[in-house]
This record gives sequence, C-alpha cells and structure tokens, in this order.
Amino acid sequence: MTKPPFIYQLLNRRMSGPEIETRSFEIIDGEAPDRLGFSRDEWEIVRRLIHTTGDMALAASVRFSPDAIESGIAALRRGAPIYADSNMIRSGLSLERLRSAHAGYAVDRIACYVADNEVAQKATKEGLPRSLYAIQKAKPQLDGGIVIFGNAPVALLELNRMILEEGIRPALVIGMPVGFVHVVESKEELAALGVPFIGIEGRRGGSTLAVATLHAVCTLARQAEKGVS
Repeated sequence: MTKPPFIYQLLNRRMSGPEIETRSFEIIDGEAPDRLGFSRDEWEIVRRLIHTTGDMALAASVRFSPDAIESGIAALRRGAPIYADSNMIRSGLSLERLRSAHAGYAVDRIACYVADNEVAQKATKEGLPRSLYAIQKAKPQLDGGIVIFGNAPVALLELNRMILEEGIRPALVIGMPVGFVHVVESKEELAALGVPFIGIEGRRGGSTLAVATLHAVCTLARQAEKGVS
C-alpha cells in the first residue's frame, strides 16, 4: 500500500514556522558538542550559517578575527553605513533586524553600486568587472562602515588594496565571496590585514551566507542591549 503523503505528519503534529526554526537550532546544537570550540557569540553566527546551508561541515571553514563581533556590534549600534557587493545582498538584508540594533537604519543606509550607469560604463571601457568600480564609488562609506561580500572577490581585492594603501578601516568586513577565480586569494589577503572580519575559507560563500552573518550579528547586538549572556 502506498504511504500517505508526509505532509499529513505535519498536519497531525502541527509546528509553526518559528517552532520549526527553533527545533532546527536544537538539532544543530545537539550535533555540535561544546559548540565545536567556538565562543558563545561566535556560535550564534556559525549555527546560523549551518542552518542556512544544512551543512554541519561548514563550521570548519568559518573564521573570525578576535575583534570582529565586538566591532560589528558597535558599528550596528551606531548605525554605520553598509556596503553590499550585490543587489541580492542589499535586498536580502532585513531592515527589521537592522533596526533592532539601531532604529535609524533605512534603505539608503545600504549601498550597492554594481548597477550604477557610471560604474557600468567604466567596466565596459576597461574590460574589468563592475564590482571593482562599484566599490571604488563606495569609498566614502567604507571607513568605519560594514562591508559585505558574497559574490565579488575582485571587489574584496580592491578593498584590501584600499586598506593597505589608502588607510581605509572598515568596522567589519564579511568576506564570503563564492567561486573559483581570485576567491581564495581575496580571503587569505583579507585575513592578514588586521581588520575586523568574519569569513569562510576556500571557495564556498554566497549572498545567503553573507546576509545570514549580518543578521546573526544583529541578534548579538540586540542581546547585548538586553544584557543577555
């Protein structure tokens, strides 16, 4: 006899969306004794990344600078500008979550210039990726800001150059470009610069992971405000 569709198990034992998320985190925590060596705050981010991918093995590739979380929380709580390397990230960031850290966050505090006409013209003329000229256009927002990479290693390489040669100092870099060309090099260079960063080693990354990371930092900022330990 054919089994009834599995959906009936949910209908007979109902769980809301938030309940499913809570249960998911319980499963992740249960499969990660001692938080896999991460601190409590680091684990808040790592478990969110695991939840986003369904991949427990991802934890082994997550890297934090010692000051990343503290600096990121401080930046969010003062409403620091945010630069995203793709409009996918810009669209994916939740204003509700950002406003839980600082009430002043609005769409115009999150910049992305890859679709800018001037940027597109320069990229076509020079035969280089738009992301390079997009982050150059964002230069006034980078110092003391939060910079998020989920797609464009060339943009991360240009930020690295700005840090080295122009003294730009972001409050937090989320360095998670994905792919096969310039990706590993961009992340390794970032990790050696002494700026606050959260990254994923190797070729893995992407917009969803970058967004999940900043959302998790928002959660930590809200917990810090409430004195949760």
